[in-house]
Amino acid sequence: MGREPLSVVVTTFNSAATLDACLRGVSWADEIVVLDSGSTDAGMAIAARYGARIHVQPFAGYSAQKQAAIDLASHLWVLLLDSDESLDEASIAPLQQALLAPTCAGYQLWRREWQFWRWQSRRARLNHYVRLFDRQHARMSSHAVHEEVQVDGAIGVLDVVIDHHGEPDISGRVGKADRYSSLQLPDLARRRVGGLRLRMVAYPTVAFLRYYLLRGHWRSGWAGFIAARIHAFYAFLKYAKLYELKQRRSKRETGDDQ
Repeated sequence: MGREPLSVVVTTFNSAATLDACLRGVSWADEIVVLDSGSTDAGMAIAARYGARIHVQPFAGYSAQKQAAIDLASHLWVLLLDSDESLDEASIAPLQQALLAPTCAGYQLWRREWQFWRWQSRRARLNHYVRLFDRQHARMSSHAVHEEVQVDGAIGVLDVVIDHHGEPDISGRVGKADRYSSLQLPDLARRRVGGLRLRMVAYPTVAFLRYYLLRGHWRSGWAGFIAARIHAFYAFLKYAKLYELKQRRSKRETGDDQ
């Protein structure tokens, strides 16, 4: 009995710098689906070179865009990648083995992060995410950012590492922290998060220590330290922006613009 056929699904926008590596590592798959949101670079030419089925639609948000791409897949089993992620040849065997007779509805893969000028230390803790799944039993979460695949069924873990090229420099990482903290505002406001002054003061320190010490990024030298500081800044921005939003609403309601 052969393995389950696999659709690789990738969402793109001006991703030419990383898309070749992304698609090269999965060129063995039965199908590659690319959902683009209006690129003006050479990304679509790269996708065409790998025989991808290319679709275009306006960006609908991170989660909705990925779900739309998943829905375009021809096969039930999907490998979901970001356009700045790639897999090496060592990933092929465990992925194909898992598809021979799947025992779970979804599988988590590990992810290694590029930190400005180097890869994170091999001894720093890797994140893991569900990326291989049966789309009959999985959907994207509704989170505005940090979206994830939610699986109805058992979840396994594969010995596969995704290389995440992410933001290549400090400016890009800080810009992402700014964008993501703004995108999270509606979710935070709906959850009625309280204690914002305490959170602004205390939580960035907690976030830094968790990332830098507990997750082992101190092993990555100054790149790990800088990444931890930006991670803490992101934690601060989330609550500072929510505090600002509440203050502005209060001023409007009371008519006090002082």
